Amino acid sequence: QLTELLQGYAAAFRDPMMLQPPEWFKAFIYCEAFLQMPFFPIAAYAFLKGGCKWIRTPAIIYSTHVATTLVPILAHILFHDFSKSEDLGPQTLRERLALLSIYVPYLLIPLLILYTMLCHPHYSHVEKRKRK
Repeated sequence: QLTELLQGYAAAFRDPMMLQPPEWFKAFIYCEAFLQMPFFPIAAYAFLKGGCKWIRTPAIIYSTHVATTLVPILAHILFHDFSKSEDLGPQTLRERLALLSIYVPYLLIPLLILYTMLCHPHYSHVEKRKRK
């Protein structure tokens, strides 16, 4: 059933990267599986508990990494010539924008996390250490 769901998604949004991912996309999938996924429960704990300033550096690393990986993905969607690929890719601007709408939140959310970590007073305030 999951395979059918994946094939249905790929057909509906014309996303060939899900069926036949390029090598560079596979590298991003491995990064997500082994670097990003372990971060999720840690971040969920820190954000739900609140007051955990130690999450700042890991969140900056996570959000920068994810945002950086999305740049080539979005560029591929916008500029790649899918007419030469085996799988059905987006052909019209409307199809490209529809597929882009699936991936853009994966860029926006990390950018919001990065902005929060860098600009929110709770996370950006440097504590002064007491002198003895």
